[in-house]
Amino acid sequence: MTSATTSSLPGATLADRLDAQAHALLARASGGLSPASALLAWQDWAVHLANSPGKQMALAQLAGTQAQALSQYMRARLQAAPDHEQVLVEPPAQDRRFVDPAWRKWPFCLWQQSFLLTEQWWDAATHGVSGVDRHHENMVSFWARQWLDMFSPGNRLATNPLALRRTVEELGANLVRGAQHLVEDLQQAVTGTGPETGFTVGRDVGVTPGQVVLRNRVMELIQYAPATGLVHAEPVLLIPAWIMKYYILDLSPHDSLVKYLVDQGHTVFCISWKNPGEAEHDLGMDDYLRDGFHAALDAVNAILPKRKVHAAGYCLGGTLLAIAAAAMARDGDTRLASTSYFAAQTDFSEPGELGLFIDASQVSLLEAQMAKTGYLKASQMAGAFQMLRSYDLLWSRLVHDYLLGDRSGFNDLMAWNADTTRMPATMHSQYLRRLFLNDDLSEGRYPVDGRPVSLGSLTLPTFMVGTATDHVAPWRSVHKLHYLCPAEITFVLTSGGHNAGIVNPPVSTSKRQYQWLTREAGGTYLAPDEWLAAASTVRGSWWPAWQQWLAARSGAQVKPPRMGSSAYPATADAPGSYVLEK
Repeated sequence: MTSATTSSLPGATLADRLDAQAHALLARASGGLSPASALLAWQDWAVHLANSPGKQMALAQLAGTQAQALSQYMRARLQAAPDHEQVLVEPPAQDRRFVDPAWRKWPFCLWQQSFLLTEQWWDAATHGVSGVDRHHENMVSFWARQWLDMFSPGNRLATNPLALRRTVEELGANLVRGAQHLVEDLQQAVTGTGPETGFTVGRDVGVTPGQVVLRNRVMELIQYAPATGLVHAEPVLLIPAWIMKYYILDLSPHDSLVKYLVDQGHTVFCISWKNPGEAEHDLGMDDYLRDGFHAALDAVNAILPKRKVHAAGYCLGGTLLAIAAAAMARDGDTRLASTSYFAAQTDFSEPGELGLFIDASQVSLLEAQMAKTGYLKASQMAGAFQMLRSYDLLWSRLVHDYLLGDRSGFNDLMAWNADTTRMPATMHSQYLRRLFLNDDLSEGRYPVDGRPVSLGSLTLPTFMVGTATDHVAPWRSVHKLHYLCPAEITFVLTSGGHNAGIVNPPVSTSKRQYQWLTREAGGTYLAPDEWLAAASTVRGSWWPAWQQWLAARSGAQVKPPRMGSSAYPATADAPGSYVLEK
């Protein structure tokens, strides 16, 4: 039982309530991050480093070697011609901070090279210290990178050649605009309002025609209107994560996976989750399973009787689908034709950098904080994601908006990202403890209706998508389902991240590509690196490959079904009302 729920029960002791109050105050003061967790990590690293004279000697030698090399580099650059662009160390391939040629000019090259060498030293210092817990090592390395990122020469006007050049060219007008942008952002932060994106749900995004055929306290179910004379017999049920608004799957018409499927002759249903508030604080994983997935499946079965269903889950929706499919297999329920998982984890033993924010101390603090509000605020989740991609989501934006004085316009995906949601306290606590901390699902301990389910019982044809630069569900973690179940699995690894890799429409100008490989049912397991070597590479979007995969596993085409049924009448036009809740 969690500390959040314990403190609210009638039998909770004074000590329980006092501890919960203290933890909530600490969470509020620390921004939801556990000081104890960070302190333990730094102590673990510092104590073991202090007891490792060999590691200390190696770091001292590295520092001396770097200082000597930097000194020689500085002399060489001073003696070289002004247009000479020799560098001592190249930035990592994924580091886009110093790609502009101006960073190779004097004196900016010296600051850049000194910063990169410092990064290398701290990377060596925070890794490979004998005896340090792996989680603590990752935390110390992560926080060291965060502190270093703050002091990048690109973040300051005096040491950023691009900002200085813009300031000279515009006689400081860029800084005036930047100050105005800062004032606007501070006002939005104080008032709690978001930026004007120019996109309205139901007008610009989420516009594929459809009807709401079911509404309960957890979700609305949307049935989309057919766009072809004949449709594939088996419908598709989309299960997005409730950490996001559903219309990431139905953005602008040219970016809409829903519209693409409908145009290809599929009958599509999609769950639109309710944005929870304090009244929904007690919603748990079982509620999302029963009133979400199963309620939607029952409605689809009533509207299209005797038709099996292709179910597809995105992110946390995919995890929910895996739990539901395992329970259905256990209970002999054969209503699904196939399962598809987009950037969805089923094994959480290696969750990637998101795991830096999830340990027992951190979860306890979050539970105490959520007990006060009944939900996890969207700003807390956004803050964690910002730190995971601090350059892309924080520092580059500050430089772009405040030093260069520019404002980027919103596209549909950016507008969706600004349309945030909350997480109910009970569900989020169960999710973090059962899945992340205990890894109950992959280890056969996750209970549904009082009995554990096993992913080993999954035998339906399965299509999986991992994204190459995913910070939320790393593709190697997503890939783990290969050794957890014997099903036929077609696995796709596409370029892009957790969101942009999924929103991947087939257009002639696309620079995207993907790798894919099918493991036959009961086939040999290939580890991720082996899979990479064996998989075929295809240029373009993975959407057509999935659509063709669905079509190959569907029956003969039939006339489109009517919208809704007597038991599930159409009550409102898509996108419904839940998606509009702030």
